[in-house]
Amino acid sequence: MERTSKYSGFYKLTPEQRLEYVKGFAELTDEEVSILRTQGALRLEDANRMVENVIGTLPIPLGIAVNFLINKKDYLIPMAIEEPSVIAAASNAARMARATGGFTATTTESVMRGQVQIVNVPDPNRARFALLEAREEILNRANSKDPFLVSKGGGAKDLEVRVLNTDAGLMVIAELLVDCLDAMGANAVNTMAEAVAPFIEEVTGGRVYLRIISNLADRRLARARAAFSKEVIGGEDVVDGIVQAYAFAASDPYRCATHNKGIMNGVTAVVLATGNDTRAVEAGAHAYAARTGKYLPLTTWEKDRDGNLVGTIELPLALGVVGGLTKVHPVARTNLKILGVKSSRELGEVVASVGLAQNFAALRALVAEGIQRGHMALHARNLAAEVGATGDLIDAVAARMMEEKAIRWDRAKQILEEIKQKKV
Repeated sequence: MERTSKYSGFYKLTPEQRLEYVKGFAELTDEEVSILRTQGALRLEDANRMVENVIGTLPIPLGIAVNFLINKKDYLIPMAIEEPSVIAAASNAARMARATGGFTATTTESVMRGQVQIVNVPDPNRARFALLEAREEILNRANSKDPFLVSKGGGAKDLEVRVLNTDAGLMVIAELLVDCLDAMGANAVNTMAEAVAPFIEEVTGGRVYLRIISNLADRRLARARAAFSKEVIGGEDVVDGIVQAYAFAASDPYRCATHNKGIMNGVTAVVLATGNDTRAVEAGAHAYAARTGKYLPLTTWEKDRDGNLVGTIELPLALGVVGGLTKVHPVARTNLKILGVKSSRELGEVVASVGLAQNFAALRALVAEGIQRGHMALHARNLAAEVGATGDLIDAVAARMMEEKAIRWDRAKQILEEIKQKKV
């Protein structure tokens, strides 16, 4: 089959038909298809090895966003999320971006920061110089803990040292900068930070307390850009509305929190689907948004000289395609195969593009038609099923509620009873 993510009407297919298309696109095996069909096949004994006090598992919906063209490559995007409209919105945004070449994305190197906190230092500024003079020895000791990473070109690459004035007094913070390559890197970085701590105490004469990775991965950034034709997205008023909405978010933290939440709808869904650490990514993204001392949008929106809309995104993304859940969880492994990414940096480029698409879709909905339209259509179907409708009755009850603009449990029940009585 032709390998393209462009698909009009993908939402009209049955789940089995969608799965068949994805199987051909990603060349999935029958076993991998079976894993997706059986809600991930995460056995209780496997779950028990992953976390503590296990009593069960919690499957959530896994959907595919279509139409994504990123750096001239087609992607089907697995997204794990319970919120309605998100996957459809991302797909629609990608379709609109595709008309002007899709998304262009880049990433920096996969460098993470491991922090070593030193307190009770007799002369903090002198200790800082001493640590910098011992840089090579500190890096060698760190790298001795992960020779495999070093053999692949990664490992501890540099050392930064700061004197921090805190409420508890002056502290010295030594920071290892570690290239984690295709791993998220938490285990490697934490092991290195712990390994150098005794030597750092010798050099500084202080006491080490914390030795841990920072989730503000500002040396591991992903960036994406897309242009949207004003004719495709609804005209100049829509372009102006999105630019005005961005200006609102850039000036008001209450609006900005929701603006960035919309971005993370897309980001987190892909991060979760690929078995990566959603909490680390979200913490890093929001910290990065506030790095200037003011909480700001992770995206920018402006008009170009022709009046078209141009959006960009920049955020830290600590992602892995090796290690952790990416190799343990059967669905995560399969989702990475669907994506077809070859490195953590490529995964970051995909995730950043999805975040930008999601933000565009939300802003366009807000300025053009209202955010509730897509949400309420699915909510109506859920209510219909909740009151006992099945099969075609779900669509019939939902359609009546949408027509009446009365999306409520009690009205769903009334409509279902009315339809059943007419059939008697």
